[in-house]
Amino acid sequence: MAYKLLEEFRSLFAGKKYEHRISTHGERIASFLYEDLFDLARSPKLVGAISSKSRVLNTANVAVGKKARRGDGTFGERVPHIVAMAIPDFSVALGEVATVEIGTEVKILAKAMRKQLDRVCTDLLNQVAQFKRHGGNPICVGIVGVNFAKSYTGYEGSRRYKTDGKSRRHPVQEAASAQRDLVDRVASKFDEFLILRFRAENVRPYGFAWIDQSETEKLYASALVRVSREYEIRF
Repeated sequence: MAYKLLEEFRSLFAGKKYEHRISTHGERIASFLYEDLFDLARSPKLVGAISSKSRVLNTANVAVGKKARRGDGTFGERVPHIVAMAIPDFSVALGEVATVEIGTEVKILAKAMRKQLDRVCTDLLNQVAQFKRHGGNPICVGIVGVNFAKSYTGYEGSRRYKTDGKSRRHPVQEAASAQRDLVDRVASKFDEFLILRFRAENVRPYGFAWIDQSETEKLYASALVRVSREYEIRF
């Protein structure tokens, strides 16, 4: 089985320049979690709810009538009189939700990880709290990409920044410790917390590789099974 979320994550880097500070990256990646859950079909309740469009991926990523920070992907019960929007080639429709049943937050650490880590951990923890503010018992999923490349070039507008191993540390110099901190500080707050380990230098020809593709697929597939099982229990 090909996993759409993993393929979409790869497509951010493979064959093209990765642009930082684009907020829609996380939202798009998160949306494919629900496509993979539907394709896996381990939860009859989830498959039925998606097929009937009674459950949708929220277009605004917040529940109607609830004030909260946007999550990258919130999935829940559709507001009854709001028409669900079917998207070609996608199984999960878009709409407005009255509840949050599954909430997903995605982060990508491609460079300068130690500088970003406190903010990233805070954002992740705050998002779990926001998902739960809506009431009910949402399944909270965290996904963080961590780059293990030996060097990296970042781009912001017309400017480019290449790591030098000193003042601008290479990703591989920080990746392992960043992964440990994420697990220690954040993982236990999520129902499922997945770190996607990859290599991308972000220079032509813009290559991409998983650190261990087989292991990545196994960990992701296992998370999908557990989320499906939890959906059957909770909803």
